[in-house]
Amino acid sequence: MRRRIAASRPRPRGVWVAAAVGVVVVVLLAVAAFLPLVGFLAGVTATTAGLVPFPFLRVTLVALLGGVVVLALLLLAVTRRHSATAWTAVVPAVLVALAVTAFPLVAVAVGSADRAGDVWPVLVELWSRFAG
Repeated sequence: MRRRIAASRPRPRGVWVAAAVGVVVVVLLAVAAFLPLVGFLAGVTATTAGLVPFPFLRVTLVALLGGVVVLALLLLAVTRRHSATAWTAVVPAVLVALAVTAFPLVAVAVGSADRAGDVWPVLVELWSRFAG
């Protein structure tokens, strides 16, 4: 009895191109945008003695969760048999990477706005102590 081994059809070149473009764009976003932005914002927090808050835990959790989602979408793109479905998985991967990159900036801006609201009563109290 002979066993027939089903030969799987090779993936089209477009699938590999889509996956490669997705990986390159995500890595460029991480190296050229996310890491410098997080370093800059953490440095601003350090130099202002915490006046500008950096939500380390939230940024870390969003980065880890976003990394898992991006990795899953890129793996999905590699395993597809049609170029269109591979590109359909790569585009959301890049969009999630963009959202993860923008999150620290938004989180620091919201935290700074909250902190600015807390600073005003302190300034009024200090003024009243020194002026009167």
